[in-house]
Amino acid sequence: MFWWIILAVILFLLCAALLVAEVFVPSFGLLTLCSLACLAGGLAIFFNISPTAGWTGVVVAVIMVPTTLIFAYKVFPKTKFGQMVTLEGPKKMRGEGVPDAEQLSGLLGKTATVISPLRPVGMGDFGGTRLECVAESGYVEKGKTVKVIKVDGTQLTVRQIENS
Repeated sequence: MFWWIILAVILFLLCAALLVAEVFVPSFGLLTLCSLACLAGGLAIFFNISPTAGWTGVVVAVIMVPTTLIFAYKVFPKTKFGQMVTLEGPKKMRGEGVPDAEQLSGLLGKTATVISPLRPVGMGDFGGTRLECVAESGYVEKGKTVKVIKVDGTQLTVRQIENS
């Protein structure tokens, strides 16, 4: 009888370990099915011992499963081992990619050469820096010169200079 209780507890612990593994290992649900099988096996053993033990096992399972998932998502990635086995997100340095709005506001009144046709969105060359521009109206051909008339966040609105 004592060994059956030990086996049921081991099945519950295996269920919790498989749930944690499911969060980090892409198994397409196979680990979840194994975890549920361990949980069902443990509950079957508890109910075979006595109905009181069975219902106690159900209460433990109802508390254990959400607690294990919360641990897997919130606590485990912050542990030393969790940081070793999980990937970090990309670190974007300030000013990488699209220039910051403060830098773009300094372009107000500057001129650029159109690299790709503005229909109304295209690329402009601002002294070696390629930035996306929006034409004030209509179509601007490649090679024309444009002037920045408005900066709204990261959007540069440009107007074609007539003598270009």
